[in-house]
Amino acid sequence: MSGLAAARELRRVGLAVTVMEQCSDVGGQWLYDPRTDADDPLGATAPVKVHSSMYASVRLVSPRECMGFSDFQFVPRPGRDARRFPGHREVYHYLNDFVAAFGLADAVKLNTKVVRVATAPPPQACGGGGYKWLVRTRHVEPDGEEGVDAAEEVFDAVVVANGHYSQPRLPSIKGMDTWRRRHLHSHSYRVPEPFRDEVVVVLCGVAKEVHLTANSVEEATSPPAMATKMLANHAGDIQLRPPVDRLCGGGDDDGTVVFADGSSVVADSVIYCTGYTYSFPFLDTGGVVTVDGNRVGPLYEHTFPPAMAPSLSFVGVPTRVFAPWFFEAQARWIALVLSGRKALPPEEEMMRAVHEDYRAREAAGVPVRHTHAIWQEICEFVYRNSDLPRMEGWKMELFMIGFVNTMEDRETFRDRDDNTENVREGLRRWRRESVAQYEAALAAAASGGDAAAARVVQKPPWLPTPSQVSNSELSSTR
Repeated sequence: MSGLAAARELRRVGLAVTVMEQCSDVGGQWLYDPRTDADDPLGATAPVKVHSSMYASVRLVSPRECMGFSDFQFVPRPGRDARRFPGHREVYHYLNDFVAAFGLADAVKLNTKVVRVATAPPPQACGGGGYKWLVRTRHVEPDGEEGVDAAEEVFDAVVVANGHYSQPRLPSIKGMDTWRRRHLHSHSYRVPEPFRDEVVVVLCGVAKEVHLTANSVEEATSPPAMATKMLANHAGDIQLRPPVDRLCGGGDDDGTVVFADGSSVVADSVIYCTGYTYSFPFLDTGGVVTVDGNRVGPLYEHTFPPAMAPSLSFVGVPTRVFAPWFFEAQARWIALVLSGRKALPPEEEMMRAVHEDYRAREAAGVPVRHTHAIWQEICEFVYRNSDLPRMEGWKMELFMIGFVNTMEDRETFRDRDDNTENVREGLRRWRRESVAQYEAALAAAASGGDAAAARVVQKPPWLPTPSQVSNSELSSTR
């Protein structure tokens, strides 16, 4: 999603784009893959072999009306999943329509995995702080195996857009390394059938019992409202327990999971729903850009590393944002900078801003791992760095209604209809205008006049040669 946003915006300013996609189709996480990392169900090795973490029954947690590109809204389509919170397949179809409407298919190299991105030798900076980048790729076979031979290309700029829901973040629990029964990260979960009639401990059903672990002993004894309802709806089948203290693998207590309060259960499986970490195993910046405590940095405005800007940038690092609207804004900013329409501050000023941001978050008690969780800042970022239209008030209201409903009942919030009159009026206008816009974009593309009209390749003012950009789920410019 973030890579496609980058590709379109870069093309719009006249840059030639190459999108490097390791899967057999576009869609990123939304391209459901029934395969898992069978040899590494914990996902302990980076990078994981299977990129997608999508499980079969996923439905959106945000309303579709809040999840569209500014000029290509996520409208219901005839014969498809028209629900406000559709399943993952609907997002995949939407992204394919986006590619068709804006003529991006010819920019995408499928089955192409980026294995290394580094400054091209010699690492001589171009004017304006840019670098040449050597991008090494390998062909990916249908079974997921990588080819032996590698291809290399030199680009003027790289936009990294590989997402952050692939590489598992694993807990450190005594006994994990000696546990002999099944345990896996949720990255490797797809369907519930393998767990039928089992006792499962889920760290954060068709299983016989599910034991959910809380973040503390206190939370286990006084769970939040949404957990209380779920526990009541599945009394006896789902139990909330304190955090796991240790796993017992071997001897008379083999298969025993011991909790922080001393209680225990004999489990068939353990599933770690412990989130994901940022991972860029292909990116070699000589230590300039690092991931420390799940913070990617230093990044000016979560986008540009000051010492390597503007030729290196990132789209999609922030969390708790409206996607793809926020990614579209980031991509537009990058495109404006690379095409010379907008300038970045001097490197020293960008670094100073990064450190001021770090200090402000620390003073506010924000953990380092939440550096990129910028819910309260997204609108300010979009309006400051792009010319995208403002998020309409009724959409913000609709999102907040869904959020409150989620807090009340995690299982049924998607099917509630308690819109205000303001939201209803906004929805009527949205359906009328956005459906027509969607149809017009697809029709124009089908007739050969796609919406990505700009096809004249220009070079960024700080580059001596024409530019091209790619996505590696990565995006680069040559």
